[in-house]
Amino acid sequence: MPEPWRIPVGAEETTALFEPATPGPARQTFVCAHGAGGHKSDGGMERLAATLRPRGFDLVRFNFLYREKGSARPDPMPQLKQCIEAVAARTRAELNPKRLLLGGRSMGARAASMLVADGYSCDGLLLFAYPLHPAGKPGELRIAHLPKISVPVLCFNGTRDALCTRELMESALGTVRTRWDMHWLEGADHSFRVLKSSGRSEAHLYEEIGETSARWLEA
Repeated sequence: MPEPWRIPVGAEETTALFEPATPGPARQTFVCAHGAGGHKSDGGMERLAATLRPRGFDLVRFNFLYREKGSARPDPMPQLKQCIEAVAARTRAELNPKRLLLGGRSMGARAASMLVADGYSCDGLLLFAYPLHPAGKPGELRIAHLPKISVPVLCFNGTRDALCTRELMESALGTVRTRWDMHWLEGADHSFRVLKSSGRSEAHLYEEIGETSARWLEA
């Protein structure tokens, strides 16, 4: 296992883990941010890395500052965006990637999308379980920044995601000006778990994620 990068973020510091594509060389590098209750090496992040690396992705996973300090309380959004920007800058300096993608899971996906909406330069957004609204609060939509995104987007959400009502998401995409490919994972919840009664397995779901991501990049 390679040594983690230590990255200054303002007056603080976090760690990031670089994992090369298998086999290499990579066609793109993905800076992947974790969700509010996760960290850079949680199960969901590990599964995404195992899914994407064999399909030509270098992966850079990192902790937001609150998680690096062992806290469970997420940082304010400006600090989340600052952390992604610092990790992306280090990634560019270390790897000089052909294509740089930003994104991640849930809160991390939202923070990356807001950073790019602010004008941060990258080649695309790869979003997993985008939290369109808080659970049980479909009236509190997190969509004001979406029309400002100008890079291509691939977004995965489950059809049972309590934080992303399908009808509301498809309506919100009417305001988007960029290419936004929405892929619905049948039967999956916000954590990408599927019911046994569905006949699907987690392995099938992540295979779908991997193949869809690869096709999107080819297109």
